[in-house]
Amino acid sequence: MQIGPYTLKNNLIVAPMAGVTDRPFRQLCKMMGAGMAVSEMVASNSLLWGSEKTRRRANHDGEVDPISVQIAGADPQMLADAARYNVDEGAQIIDINMGCPAKKVCNVMAGSALLKDEPLVSRILEAVVRAVEVPVTLKIRTGWDRTNRNAITVARIAEASGIKALAIHGRTRACGYTGEAEYDTIAEVKASISIPVIANGDITTPERVKYVLEHTGADAVMIGRAAQGRPWMFREITYFLETGRHLPPPEVGEIHRVLLAHLHDLYGFYGEQTGVRVARKHISWYTKGLEGSAAFRHGMNQLQTCAEQVAAVDEFFGELAARGRRLQYIEELAA
Repeated sequence: MQIGPYTLKNNLIVAPMAGVTDRPFRQLCKMMGAGMAVSEMVASNSLLWGSEKTRRRANHDGEVDPISVQIAGADPQMLADAARYNVDEGAQIIDINMGCPAKKVCNVMAGSALLKDEPLVSRILEAVVRAVEVPVTLKIRTGWDRTNRNAITVARIAEASGIKALAIHGRTRACGYTGEAEYDTIAEVKASISIPVIANGDITTPERVKYVLEHTGADAVMIGRAAQGRPWMFREITYFLETGRHLPPPEVGEIHRVLLAHLHDLYGFYGEQTGVRVARKHISWYTKGLEGSAAFRHGMNQLQTCAEQVAAVDEFFGELAARGRRLQYIEELAA
């Protein structure tokens, strides 16, 4: 998988996810086998560049190349300025968000709302490509709703504008995250353009990755929610694609160590107060489906310090290890 001058080590990419793909998570996924991880989106409004949140999102210290940063907005000049700012901060690839379905994003005509205005799409892409020397990529959906699918048209605009790779989530904006991903539409987009295409949507298992790559002809897959709390899935997918076999479940002790390292990285990155709050959701994702985790997660949400969180994680994984060497997932009751 090639994006401009960058050759990815494989074709497994971590999707940009707001509030999730911060530097600690991106680094962890790359360590666990992802070929690239795209940052959570950075607003193009220059008034926000000095904020603590924006500075954290532009922090790539120690991150493995290539560093891909997603920007969002609706004004061509502001997006061009944002692209330059992030390149100055270390971005090696700029990704433009035209796929986010969130109302607060679409209500300001950003994200997937831009798919309604193809001339504006063209102006934005051309402005950003002109503004920076690094490769520019684009993420879209299949269209605005089921009667307004224009992914092929937008893909051709992207290619003509100098976009180096296109990621496409196989749903319309109206679908949100419901229904099944439209892999047929992704296949049609791939057949319509010559730049690399990255398939996204419902990529949850090694078998699904193999199917999507074969069915769509896509050059890579982009994995989002399925990687939350399961960063080791990238090495599992790589092994399956190479051998046709599954790796055994990871050992309890290894995942205990991985989670602790992730927590300490979060505490160092955000500071204790914010770090504890951000860590809660990651701990929840890591432990979901494991025996006793429902009660554990409820108690975790009451803890207020790093030390309390670490002690609770140690106790929980100690109990898991006493029951068996490898992780064993169970069906949790809906209650």
